[in-house]
Amino acid sequence: MDQLRRSLKALTAPEAGLQVIVVDNGSRDGAANLSDEFPDVRFSKLPRNFGFTRALNIGIRAAERDYILLLHDDVLIEPAAVNALADVLEERQDVAAVCPNLNSPQIRPLPDPGHPDPPFETPPAGQDTAAACVSGAALMARSHFFRSMGHIDERYGNYGSAMEICNQIRTSGRKILVLGNVTAVHGTDLSPMPASALKGDRATGIAAYLSKHYGMAAGILYRMKTFAFTGTKIDGSG
Repeated sequence: MDQLRRSLKALTAPEAGLQVIVVDNGSRDGAANLSDEFPDVRFSKLPRNFGFTRALNIGIRAAERDYILLLHDDVLIEPAAVNALADVLEERQDVAAVCPNLNSPQIRPLPDPGHPDPPFETPPAGQDTAAACVSGAALMARSHFFRSMGHIDERYGNYGSAMEICNQIRTSGRKILVLGNVTAVHGTDLSPMPASALKGDRATGIAAYLSKHYGMAAGILYRMKTFAFTGTKIDGSG
């Protein structure tokens, strides 16, 4: 909650002029009480954890601006950096999404059956990097791009939405850029979710991605190799 508070303080500075939406996915750490502290932020409070992907869809539908920045609650970014991301989308029609350079690994190839979970790497400092797939901790795209997707496939729970967005961008023939001179800080606190739940959600998300883009057999084979038949999404569904 402290990281979210710091992020909201930065993004709601009077001179920022940003619309800020927080989707509270049934939190139990007191984050819901931040609505009193930040009256200019639109809070959407869900009764329980419906999964990160559904929360993204709710936030996207509520957004009213031309550019939408999807931001994890543990990422600190300054308004000037947000505006710099939007400037690139304004100027370059060949770019579908932009990301700040984080202090954590954030780029990799898109998964495929031969490499279902490629490791993330750190982009070069000080230069823009075109990436096939990014972590999704901080990703901006045009609002009409997100809406053209209809919604992000909610077969993904906490893990998988970023892969799906990146795949849709590849299909569109446009680029994802990580900007070397625009930075944000990704927090290092451990997730409050049990490690076993995160592992199951990740395996389920990868299997869903492979099934959707490479056929059901690819997803089943991945589940067999990882013993992920009992994996569930963070929201508790299979």
